[in-house]
Amino acid sequence: MESALAVPRLPPHDPGTPVLSVVDMHTGGEPLRIVLAGCPEVSGPTLLAKRRYMRQHLDHVRRRLMFEPRGHRDMYGAVLVPSELPDAHLGVLFLHNEGYSSMCGHAVLALGRFALDFGLVPAPAAGTREARVNIHCPCGLVTAFVACEDGRSHGPVRFHSVPAFVLATDLMVDVPGHGKVVVDIAYGGAFYAFVSAEKLGLDICSAKTRDLVDAASAVTEAVKAQFKINHPDSEDLAFLYGTILTDGKDAYTKEPTTNICVFADEQVDRSPTGSGVTARIALQIHKGLLELNQARAFKSSATGSVFTGKAVREAKCGDFKAVIVEVSGQAHYTGTASFIVEDDDPLRDGFLLK
Repeated sequence: MESALAVPRLPPHDPGTPVLSVVDMHTGGEPLRIVLAGCPEVSGPTLLAKRRYMRQHLDHVRRRLMFEPRGHRDMYGAVLVPSELPDAHLGVLFLHNEGYSSMCGHAVLALGRFALDFGLVPAPAAGTREARVNIHCPCGLVTAFVACEDGRSHGPVRFHSVPAFVLATDLMVDVPGHGKVVVDIAYGGAFYAFVSAEKLGLDICSAKTRDLVDAASAVTEAVKAQFKINHPDSEDLAFLYGTILTDGKDAYTKEPTTNICVFADEQVDRSPTGSGVTARIALQIHKGLLELNQARAFKSSATGSVFTGKAVREAKCGDFKAVIVEVSGQAHYTGTASFIVEDDDPLRDGFLLK
């Protein structure tokens, strides 16, 4: 006789609280938890308005999915919502340990596969080797190109970014514990500060992750305190998302250049960071270190995973000279889950350990 344990069913839970059903993926080691069902309707006429609404009225969903005991302080998530853009196949709100991002490249690479496999885009014609998925992110419309076979995703994904540009170069900031440090600030759907780890007395490849996190976080807080971030299109996008420490190899080489991104509340990206690669390529183009359609490999110091990227054409963002960047990487499925709440659970909305 078949064991009762072999029959999937939900354990006791509060029937008044929707079950949150998710699909889990990762891209280069960086997790993505995609909400399939259970999130209340996210109101708002635009995607940025929906982002504000979710922050103000539905933040318990983010906390339940990202925080312990269902997640961890480095978990990342995506809530799919309708888009007001006629060309978009889907809209997405990105979730992390501190709030809501404006862009996430590793998530776009994963969502490209997910959208094709779960029928969110029209089935590709017979013989099609790459499917197009238009994803409306808070920063704008991003197009993913999904390698496919017999109508299902198969292999790598690439995306074309929103216009990426440089906000400031050779910016001197006073970083507690490190003195005067020169940083660059660039935008790839989100703003990042860039600095060679060597300038902070660290080796990007051998330093302890905790030391890299502490140094990157100190730079982030210093830039926030000493420099005002502006975006030509929206104040909702005008914030510093984090700091990316690099190996200092900004000039073109055939070998991968290594970096690590520390964003939000000291969250560590396991991947090379898709929006960070976008911004870093814009920075290298701006400095004359890279040419259009010259591809580079970017390696995560956390996992060794690699993205490739190149600037495919020039663009504008307000008065800024910009580029559209193509980033390529591989996403994988890891599982599914149904998350419940018991009404007497004092930790129902999760917690984080510092």
